[in-house]
Amino acid sequence: MSLSASRPQPAAPWPPSSRRPVTGDRAAARAVLGDAEVGRVLARIAHEILERTSGDLDRLVLLGIPTRGVSLARRLGALCERFEGRPVRVGSLDVTMYRDDLALRGVRALAATDLPVDGIDGDTVVLVDDVLFSGRTVRAALEALNDVGRPREVQLAVLVDRGHRELPIRADYVGKNLPTSLSETVHVLLTEHDDRDAVLLGPAAFGGPDPTGPAA
Repeated sequence: MSLSASRPQPAAPWPPSSRRPVTGDRAAARAVLGDAEVGRVLARIAHEILERTSGDLDRLVLLGIPTRGVSLARRLGALCERFEGRPVRVGSLDVTMYRDDLALRGVRALAATDLPVDGIDGDTVVLVDDVLFSGRTVRAALEALNDVGRPREVQLAVLVDRGHRELPIRADYVGKNLPTSLSETVHVLLTEHDDRDAVLLGPAAFGGPDPTGPAA
């Protein structure tokens, strides 16, 4: 994961509710990626992770950010194992109590933090999430990670980068760069949670917490 060298662009004005566009009607959304495309994108990311880490699976840990980031991390781990013939350590990292928008987003249930039994000190940790948006979820993940270990390097993999960053954060591995407006929202559907694999883009609703997970 890298800090952008350029100054972050100012965020567009928010609507009177001062809420981020966190959800919307899936029925009104159009498909951006289908089932087969999601599979190809994840296979590409897995290959890129292996190439960048020189196939050193003994020092590689994939940590998913709940909810869908955990499922994506497990899939990437399975793909890396298939390609290399050796298992990859996979876990989860809950960032709820490290978020800076709890007052705006409402109360959320805590998710599980599940780390390898031998920890993450000295390892290359790849944080995995479904959508990269403002960057605030990733900032929270870095703080949470700091409390559980000292990895040698931290990288970030996301299925979708929709832009509109509020912090100077960018991903190392991106499945799909998807230009969006703040009047739109991205829905990531995974078979572990939904009826299919897909990425949808549709009109946003401004208001309370998104039932599918926090904005990233």
